[in-house]
Amino acid sequence: MLTTQTPANTFVYDIPETAEGARFDVFLCNSSPGLSRARIQTLIRDGYAEVNDRPSKPSHKLKTGDRVSLTIPPPTFPDLTPDEVEFQIIHEDSSLIVLSKPAGVVVHPAPGHSTGTLVHGLLHHCKNLSGIGGVLRPGIVHRLDKDTSGLMVAAKDDRTHASLAEQFKSGSVKKQYLALVHGQINGEAGKIDLPIARHPSKRKEMAVVLSGGRKALTLWKKLAEFEMGFSLLSISIKTGRTHQIRVHLSHMGHPVAGDPVYGYGPNWWKKRFPQKNGSLFNLKRQMLHSKRLGFVHPVNESYMEFEAPLPADMKHALEVLERLNL
Repeated sequence: MLTTQTPANTFVYDIPETAEGARFDVFLCNSSPGLSRARIQTLIRDGYAEVNDRPSKPSHKLKTGDRVSLTIPPPTFPDLTPDEVEFQIIHEDSSLIVLSKPAGVVVHPAPGHSTGTLVHGLLHHCKNLSGIGGVLRPGIVHRLDKDTSGLMVAAKDDRTHASLAEQFKSGSVKKQYLALVHGQINGEAGKIDLPIARHPSKRKEMAVVLSGGRKALTLWKKLAEFEMGFSLLSISIKTGRTHQIRVHLSHMGHPVAGDPVYGYGPNWWKKRFPQKNGSLFNLKRQMLHSKRLGFVHPVNESYMEFEAPLPADMKHALEVLERLNL
């Protein structure tokens, strides 16, 4: 299969025998890292993808020798006004930005979060961002939950975005987190290999399911144990499912401290830990931090690895637990 890219961000594919009979949208989805099937279908309907220089439906069945083209339109930001949003730049070059996101910052606009997102901040800092993610997600290759802090990478152009997206999809990106969890865990290390899907009754939540879910693999290593009933874990994830770490740890009986969705609510904390124990037990968010991120740079092809310092709230929580451990 021949794949080329023009300066206008147009990708061209010659259909091989192995793709005979494939749907137009499915083929483009499998061949274009970083683009969801829904995004592909929208591009096809808007005239940005063709078969043999002709518009076609997403369901069109391809034949050997067909030539398929896909153009990624430049990003437009009709509802995005650049805004100064807090985040720390760890590394920046002409292709990408590695940053540390504070807890409380939403990554991209969504219902209820039309301003003050990381995307608004990136547009304020940098005029050039990739358009693969669509109108509301320029530059966004992957996400962190609103109340998870730490490292992310954003792309400045489509080629960088596609390369990074493929690395995330293949599982080759190193993603290491620190998590303060409830309970003293048996063993020093382990893995959670359980599929995750949308919760059957709670629309905004995810859950471990035994059939029909997507593969999710989480590796954990115990770094410290505290007498008050907490453990500090180093977490590595080989997949990137929504809420994966929080769901997996909750399922094994050790939810992330401060997680109001998959852990314990404020009433639980008030009953068990009076204020005399300090602000540690008045946690404002889940104690989950993206500490380390490693990937191959899409342009110079060298491996790069970055580390984000522990945020103040999580650092304080660990200091209090260590004092109480003495």
